Amino acid sequence: MTFTETFTIQALAPFNFDLTAQIFANGDKQIRSYANGQFSQVLKVNGKLVLIRLTSTGTVEQPKINVELKSNNPITLEDKRKAEEAVKFIFNLDFDLQSFYEDIKNDQTMQQITKQLYGLKNPTTPTVFEALADSIVEQQISIKVAQIIEVKLAKKFGETLTLNGDSYYAYPTPQSMACASIEEIRNCGLSQRKAEYIQEAAKLIAEGKLDLEHLKNNKIPEQIIVELDEIRGIGVWTAELTMLRGMQKLDALPADDFGIRRVISRYYCNGKPIKSAEAREVAKSWGKWKGLAAYYLIVAEIKGITV
Repeated sequence: MTFTETFTIQALAPFNFDLTAQIFANGDKQIRSYANGQFSQVLKVNGKLVLIRLTSTGTVEQPKINVELKSNNPITLEDKRKAEEAVKFIFNLDFDLQSFYEDIKNDQTMQQITKQLYGLKNPTTPTVFEALADSIVEQQISIKVAQIIEVKLAKKFGETLTLNGDSYYAYPTPQSMACASIEEIRNCGLSQRKAEYIQEAAKLIAEGKLDLEHLKNNKIPEQIIVELDEIRGIGVWTAELTMLRGMQKLDALPADDFGIRRVISRYYCNGKPIKSAEAREVAKSWGKWKGLAAYYLIVAEIKGITV
């Protein structure tokens, strides 16, 4: 039997749901995807798997998101509350973009880009562990190859929700990855080292030696980087990417990332190769929004925006 509940979330304007969700357009529909105006993902809410489907029923200036929950178990009021919290976190619905737009108004390039991407918010992973594991997977390989591996990990180690004959997969928990063998993890396409890094980080969490969710409450980025850097296989790039993706630390700039250096160069340095120090120098004008501004550049490149 399938249980269904619906409710509406009022997002903080401006918010362009379609533009924000398009990053998931090529996602696996059994894990997380966006198609025909609907975003879907399986999340674990209060210990139960729930398929969340989102559609926009408002406008950029008056954004409303319709949320549909489906589960094999009855959905309680507390489940709905937790699901709402998760949706707000994933899509940064309570974030005031106007603060960002105001602070970069003297940067003519960024101002032009934000006008064309008005209402774009940066999605966040439901857990910091997901951001950390994905960042490890993506070390020194193409994003397309990384995405294939990430799908394999979810289908191999994630819990399964079956609704009306269709199967959906939640992202693996640290506990499931801690119990997996290195060989099982490697079979998803990872190197020996990366498999070890993910398993070891998962074990630290499962054993209570590492609390990533608590770490995201730290307001000092340098302290977060230092703590993450103590984990085997985690350097500054991986730490900064994890902070940006999983902690909503919008000042984090993974300047060692080739893709980020490329888009900064494209829009600010006439396309010439630049080093991380040069990327950070350009990013100084973005103040506390360095990571968010870089994300806007990435989306701008994807959409072929010129300035």
